[in-house]
Amino acid sequence: MPNSPEHELLQNGRISSAGTSLSHAEVEALVAERFPGKAYCTVEDWLIFHVDESPESLAKVRASGLEPMFMYAHCVIYDGHGRFPPGGWVRSTLCKSFDGVCLFETRNTVYVLVGQGREMTASLKTIFGLC
Repeated sequence: MPNSPEHELLQNGRISSAGTSLSHAEVEALVAERFPGKAYCTVEDWLIFHVDESPESLAKVRASGLEPMFMYAHCVIYDGHGRFPPGGWVRSTLCKSFDGVCLFETRNTVYVLVGQGREMTASLKTIFGLC
C-alpha cells in the first residue's frame, strides 16, 4: 500500500548506510556464527526507531540490558520460524544489540536488515501506532 501511513513513515528519517546485500546462504551462515540457534528474520524497507522518551525512561531500558530502539519493516523476506509471512510487516520488541550494519537483535530474534533503510527518532506512541 504505497499511500499507507506506514509507507509514508518509511519515507521520513535519515537514510541509513546500514543494510546488507548478502545472499540468503551468506546471511544464514553469518547468523549461525554470531547467534547460534537463534531465530532470524530477513527484512527490507526497514526503519530503525530510536525511542524519544525521558532520560529516566531510557536509563531504565538500558538498566534492563536492552537498548531503546525498535525495528519496523514493511516487508518480510524470510522468517526462519515461519512467524511472519513473506511480504508481511513486522515490528520488533526492544533491541538487545545492533551491530550498526545489518544485525538487529532482540531477546528472541535476529532481524537481518537487507538493502537500504532509514533511521529516525520517534515517541513510543508513534512506534506502537504502526499496525
